[in-house]
Order: sequence, then C-alpha cells, then structure tokens
Amino acid sequence: MRISGNWPRFGAVKLRFFLFSLFCVAVCLGLLTGCARDSDTVTIGWLGPLTGDMAVWGISESSATRMFFDQLNEQGGLLGKQVRLVAHDTRGEAMETINVTRRLATMDNAIGIIGPNTSGQALAMVSALNDVEVASIATVATNPRVTVAEDGSVNPFNFRVAFIDNYQGPVAAGFAFNHLNARTAAVLFDVGSDYSHGVSEFFQEHFRRLGGNIVAVEGFNPRDVDFRPQLTSIRNANPDVILMPFSFREVALATQQARDLGITSIFLGTDTWPSALLLEMAADSIAGSYIVHHMDLRATHAAWLRDMYFARFNREPEINAFLAWDASTMLVEAVQRANSFDPVAIRNELVNTDFMGITGRIRIGADTHNPEGKTAAILTVIDGEFVFVQNYSPTF
Repeated sequence: MRISGNWPRFGAVKLRFFLFSLFCVAVCLGLLTGCARDSDTVTIGWLGPLTGDMAVWGISESSATRMFFDQLNEQGGLLGKQVRLVAHDTRGEAMETINVTRRLATMDNAIGIIGPNTSGQALAMVSALNDVEVASIATVATNPRVTVAEDGSVNPFNFRVAFIDNYQGPVAAGFAFNHLNARTAAVLFDVGSDYSHGVSEFFQEHFRRLGGNIVAVEGFNPRDVDFRPQLTSIRNANPDVILMPFSFREVALATQQARDLGITSIFLGTDTWPSALLLEMAADSIAGSYIVHHMDLRATHAAWLRDMYFARFNREPEINAFLAWDASTMLVEAVQRANSFDPVAIRNELVNTDFMGITGRIRIGADTHNPEGKTAAILTVIDGEFVFVQNYSPTF
C-alpha cells in the first residue's frame, strides 16, 4: 500500500527530472552546434560509390578529393579554417544518394558537395539540394538534365565540371564520320542507364545529320552478361562503327563476344571506358577502338598530379581523380570569392567560375551551370594502352 500510495508522487518526480534532462540535452546540442559553426574547421562533403560495381571510380575520386584538401590544409586551409572532408558511400544507388545528400547538409553541416560521378545519382539529388540549399559539383555526371530541367530552367544548386551527353554524342559521331570515314553505325546501349541512353540518342541524331546511316540500335538490361543476341543483329547489319556507351565491365564482355562472333567493326567508346581494369580484362578485343574522353590521361601538364596520386595510393588515378580535383578547385575558389561559408553565397559565386583546370578550361555558363566550350580528347588503344590521338570539337 505504501508503494502504491507513493507512486504518483514518485512518477511526477521522474517526469520533472526527464523534462529537465531533455532541456539540458537541448541546451548542450545548441552549444555544440554553435561551437561547430565557430570552430576552426569547416566541412565539405563528398559523395559517390565506394562499394558496388562503380567503386573503382568512387574510390579514385574520393582519394583525389581527400588529397586535394589535405594539401589545402597544409597550405593554411580555407579562409583561415581547416577543411574537414566528410565522404559518404552512395553505393551508386539513387535513394542512398538522396539520403546522403540530406545528411551532409543537415547533420554534417557541409557548405558544399563534391560529386556524384554518375547521371543517375546526380538527377536523384536535384530536389534534395533545392531543399537544403547546398550546391553540388558533379564530376562525371553528363546527362543534360542534371543542371537544366526539361522546361529549360536551370537547377539552382547543381553544377558540373564535365562536358555533357549532347556534346559527347556528337563528338563520337563527328569523329567517326569525318575522321574514320564511317557511313554506317550501330548502337548497343544499356536501357537502364540515363547516361547510356542519352549519349546514344545524341550520337544517332548527329550521325544522321552528317549524312550517316544508323543501321541497328540494340539495348540490353542492367546486369546482363550475354550480349550475343543483340550483337548478332548488329553483325547482320554490318556497320562501319559500333557505339558502346556503357560501363567498362559490360564493355569487356560485349567486345569479346563481338569479336568471337566475327564482328570486325570499329568500336566507339565513351568516358566510361578508360580504366586500367578494362585493359586488364579486354585489351585485345578493344584494340584499335576510339574513345571520347575528358583529357589525355598521359598529358604532361597533369604529370604532377598523376605522380602525387601514385606516390600516395600506389595505383594509377582514374579520370575521376582529375575531374574531382577540378571540382574541388571550383568550390574553393567560389568560397574565396564569396569570402563566406554561407552555402547560398557560395552557390552564387559558382556561376562566376572561370579557370584553367587539369581537364581543361572550366568556364561555367550562368544559364546551364555547365563548363562551356570544353574540348574532348580522342583516345585509342594500342598495345594494351590508352593513347591520345587528338583533341576534337564537333561541328553543329
């Protein structure tokens, strides 16, 4: 009876203590948040695939980004503060990219985000970036809708340092028609990839405009490993060139199967091809192919970055490393021009970007948020190596 009689009073004491504890926690969190904002560090985010099929690119990209900010910190940091780089794995998945975007902005207090490196991820985060009002600088996301919506309006917090599909597709078409004297072409593409579909469409449109004939268009589903049915149809059409705008893993399988089927057409690749792994997997089957890329990977002006990357990580950098370096430079220069860590002020300065980067001139268009006028590099494969052929810009 005594326990029962005292319970209401004891419960009230517990309730008051619980509420007081919540108040203390709230005060402490507020103090911690204030301290974080006034601390000697500022946070910049990176997101991309560190696991899964696209991890080879994400790891190279995140490694270069960390190397960039480590060097910046050694040189005194950014506006008097040390930069804390927070990297999150998206696994290459759209939903995880959205979650990570919100986490970087609301929990990590990132003032800007480097990445992602694919169009699917970049398209997924458009709305989230608008909600949190933090800018992202995509590296190798080339779909036009990453930065410009279907109605023609610019996505206010989306930027990039790579040229886009409606440039890359015409580069491949123009080079094939004007330099390889191709008059017939076939396309094999990944129906589940915004990137693959986009490049394919722009290639076909421009090749036809030049006077060429598209004799076959074949699609495959993500995760497919047998491309023989599609390749048999393409073989029967006997094209001069075959465009394959998809991941190097599928490229390795598709090109090997094509050669096994007796296909002798020249393969055209895109910026998803150049990887040391592709050379390990299919150097013979892709020999003599031509590839549209963002730069000459062996360019002398980039040797210092290649050497520094190899010395630190004991492996060659992917193209993502060079583009991530340019994206990091772009963000830092915007912060310096804004003289502020306010994400919206930084966004406003990103449109004033104009510098000579590792991958070329990065001059951002105010109405597109894209680097305007970048020249593509054409590579080929000789003796198991990617070899620079020439720079090329399409004529429209």
